[in-house]
Amino acid sequence: MALDQVDVDSPIKEMSFLEHLEELRWHIIRSLIAIVGVGIVLFLFKNWLFDTVIFGPTRDDFLSYRVFCDLSNSLGLGDAMCIVPPEFQKQAIGFGEPFITSIKVSFIAGFILAFPYIFYEFWRFISPGLYPNERRATRGVVFICSFLFLFGVLFGYYIIAPFAVNFLGGYYIPGVQNSPTLSSFINYMLMFTAPAGLIFELPIVVYFLSKVGLITPDWMRKYRRHAIIGTLVLAAIITPPDVVTQFLIGIPLFILYEISIFISARVNKAEERKMNDNND
Repeated sequence: MALDQVDVDSPIKEMSFLEHLEELRWHIIRSLIAIVGVGIVLFLFKNWLFDTVIFGPTRDDFLSYRVFCDLSNSLGLGDAMCIVPPEFQKQAIGFGEPFITSIKVSFIAGFILAFPYIFYEFWRFISPGLYPNERRATRGVVFICSFLFLFGVLFGYYIIAPFAVNFLGGYYIPGVQNSPTLSSFINYMLMFTAPAGLIFELPIVVYFLSKVGLITPDWMRKYRRHAIIGTLVLAAIITPPDVVTQFLIGIPLFILYEISIFISARVNKAEERKMNDNND
């Protein structure tokens, strides 16, 4: 049958529960293939991955240290903001720990780099269930979510990690030599970066909660003080007990909260306008 002869009024065949599961399975499989593919490539370049990326914040020539030092000199503060990371030897105490850690780091980094495609597959699965107006309202969500996640990870890597490494690596107890295990260092680096990527998704979460009417801009403004306290508590949880580092993550969190209020207000106005148009 030609396309122009298709009966547009004929009902579209709905998928059964098992068909939905089958479709979801293929979305998951394609996402896993992307993670594994990127992970294998990173594993083949594990020397660069560890020496340049993972252990980067422990090196004197790390980008953040140079930027902060140049900023300090340009502001006339001398070397006040110059940071030199402490020297400490990382050790692997398990027989297969270097090999297992290499695989673990490769696939975690693979997930981070493949996140845009993973979210794209996730969105392809749920977007057919949306109404046309909802699809239009969420146009560009894959790009926005991917950008915010990757930006948050980079923020954690270039801002949180250097200060955290400097504080934790230089923390001294008399008679104790700080020689962290490889797995311990990797776990802390993961803690400094991955949560920041998720936290930077706050505006998107607020957008959808505002669309369904669970939160309003007035409610967010009313509990702004509570949000500030919660932001500082969250910053204290995901960062080491260093005041500077806590403020470095706390300030962007507060800015994200204010941006979320603006987004919620825009969504609220759009919904009110839609209701008024329907009433007319």
